[in-house]
Amino acid sequence: MSSYDQIYQVVRQIPHGYVATYGQVADLAHLYGKARLVGYALYRVDPVLTDIPWHRVINAKGEISHSPLRCGGDYRQRSLEEEGIKFSHKGKISLREYLWRPLELPVL
Repeated sequence: MSSYDQIYQVVRQIPHGYVATYGQVADLAHLYGKARLVGYALYRVDPVLTDIPWHRVINAKGEISHSPLRCGGDYRQRSLEEEGIKFSHKGKISLREYLWRPLELPVL
């Protein structure tokens, strides 16, 4: 299984109404210290035609990471809000409240 496939397997398991950080996804995919690789993998996902809930992956500050090469910040925020996730007035998500904490390691 490729590194990207490992990442996609983990991201598919993030439940509705929760988020994970890039670093957390990397660690759960056994790609320790490769948070940027998670970003690269998710950048390759078609934002509309996919079963991978890429919008649920955010940065360690609780913010949506914006790419100058890809639109989608508004889409991501809207999608997360539709799942019941609340943003602060500064555009941050409370990781204390919404961070996915799997009881078991995701199946790869």
